[in-house]
Amino acid sequence: MLNKSFSKETLSMTEPGIPEDIFKLDPLPYAYDALEPYIDKQTMEIHHDKHHQAYVDKLNKAVLDAKITGVSLDDICKNVSKYPVAVRNNGGGHYNHTMFWKGMKPNAASVLSPANQNEPSGKLGDAIKSVFDSFANFKTKFSETGTKVFGSGWAWLVINKDGKLEIGSTPNQDNPIMDISEFKGNPILALDVWEHAYYLKYQNKRADYISNWWNIVNWEEAAKRFEK
Repeated sequence: MLNKSFSKETLSMTEPGIPEDIFKLDPLPYAYDALEPYIDKQTMEIHHDKHHQAYVDKLNKAVLDAKITGVSLDDICKNVSKYPVAVRNNGGGHYNHTMFWKGMKPNAASVLSPANQNEPSGKLGDAIKSVFDSFANFKTKFSETGTKVFGSGWAWLVINKDGKLEIGSTPNQDNPIMDISEFKGNPILALDVWEHAYYLKYQNKRADYISNWWNIVNWEEAAKRFEK
């Protein structure tokens, strides 16, 4: 099941032509420098305050222009083929980034598993090992998926239509709940592999960014999504 915090977010208009911007950018759940040394403060400031804010602003304009009212962000994504491309791009950008921020955690690697690495335990950990044979195999496959995304896009861990974990990717700001997406499922984990997510620190070394990202994955948040 999807994170319900997205589903509660709707957009309405108080008067014709006057938007009430219910789609808003929430503050980061941690300080800008909290993910260092893996993701630097300047990248987080620009990525959140500039890029994500722009998606929210453009989404509000797009839904107003299209006269879309009373629709949740989840529903926009699930029925995105009905809406203009600006709604698809910016609605996806808002949904994806909101999930991305929550999917990371400062000092995640300081709470180590018996295997001495940041990895999930419990039902999610068991499911990953069941489907991918080991956590190491899962990391390798997920990392390869993110590294091989051509241009801009996202890598995902989802629960597919058969109720099993699956790894895949989407281009640009598409996501697996969109009705137009070739890769579908309920998202558990999201990784942004657009260059703006890592270029200031890693330049063209996307693989290094992904390798370091594992240290700050918020497995508690992923487990909540999985168990819902």
